[in-house]
Amino acid sequence: MDSTTVLVLNGPNLNLLGEREPEIYGSDTLADVEALCRTACDEAGLTLEFRQSNHEGVLIDWVQEGRRGIAGLVINAAGYTHTSVALRDALNAVTVPRVEVHISDIHAREAFRHHSYLTDVTDHQIIGRGVAGYVEAIDWVAARRAS
Repeated sequence: MDSTTVLVLNGPNLNLLGEREPEIYGSDTLADVEALCRTACDEAGLTLEFRQSNHEGVLIDWVQEGRRGIAGLVINAAGYTHTSVALRDALNAVTVPRVEVHISDIHAREAFRHHSYLTDVTDHQIIGRGVAGYVEAIDWVAARRAS
């Protein structure tokens, strides 16, 4: 990864996107999201690194890998948003622009989803915009590079 890379990380169960609770998350698959992100990066002159894991430690390793020297880090931590102090601590060590993304509006869902451990250690949040939120996140990173 280099200074043109946007690292997009996806947490647990996002591999089931398109089939798990489509009434909440829509019918787009994670492959569809990756294609959207790739197009957004191509249009911005950036390189995409797109990953998904159901394992907290793997996500933490990837956050640490991207903590500096890249254009930005976009993360949809899924359920770990509401539970992982360790992921929060890893994101706190990141020196590049960090964007928290959620497909659904976490504030309009169950009470336990209202709190994010990541919000105060990310630079920008995009919540409830569907999969288009990923494109917004990449555009936000690209705008930071241009300024």
